[in-house]
Amino acid sequence: MGRAFQNRKESMAKTSDANAKVYSKFSREIYVCAKAGGGDPDANLALRSLLDRAKKAQVPAHVIDKAIDKAKGGGGEDFAVARYEGYGPGGCMVIVDCLTDNPNRTFGDVRLCFTKTDCKIGTQGTVMHMFDHCAILVFKGDDEDAALEALMEADVDVSDIENEGGMLTVFAPHNEYFKAKQALEEAFGEIDWEVDEIQFVPQNTSPITDEEQLALFEKFIDMLNDLDDVQNIYHTAEV
Repeated sequence: MGRAFQNRKESMAKTSDANAKVYSKFSREIYVCAKAGGGDPDANLALRSLLDRAKKAQVPAHVIDKAIDKAKGGGGEDFAVARYEGYGPGGCMVIVDCLTDNPNRTFGDVRLCFTKTDCKIGTQGTVMHMFDHCAILVFKGDDEDAALEALMEADVDVSDIENEGGMLTVFAPHNEYFKAKQALEEAFGEIDWEVDEIQFVPQNTSPITDEEQLALFEKFIDMLNDLDDVQNIYHTAEV
């Protein structure tokens, strides 16, 4: 699992560097989270984690505050989660997560990204079974046994723990995210999380070595990242 996560992380880092819309993506996600669970991070754990991620991504404070204030106002857009699946260049499997106020528009935009790069968008469940929906927690440390003991005492169903380069990586079921995070913080004290997210992690990766397919893959990812509604892209490609 670790290698698959690393491949995805490196690929996403490349596309994120080129994505000038990262602030608006965080702003939309913060707005939705605050509107659903309240704008107080102490009472809304999901919002607190999201704000930590936004700050690590260097999202300006005024962008964060504006999104929360907008959510507290009670009006504004009603965004819904939309998830699309299919096959990308080179036969890789793809999941595209969106937040949209117009599902018909978003579906058309995402479908166009698939068709313009000779890819195939599928129905719900087409490739989902080839991904694990995981909570991923990465922090500095090397005491794997202590981490495992803390998680087991908290009755967290740990999928995997990796210890590499002075970093511990914990994989747990997505619905045990907060329980796993709390157990680790109680065991190790305040933690500066390197990664603190829920993601779809591919069970296996597929290398793309053909130059034409690689160019199509990069075009495909860029087109998706250019869409305001797209929040996250998960794939099995190894590039």
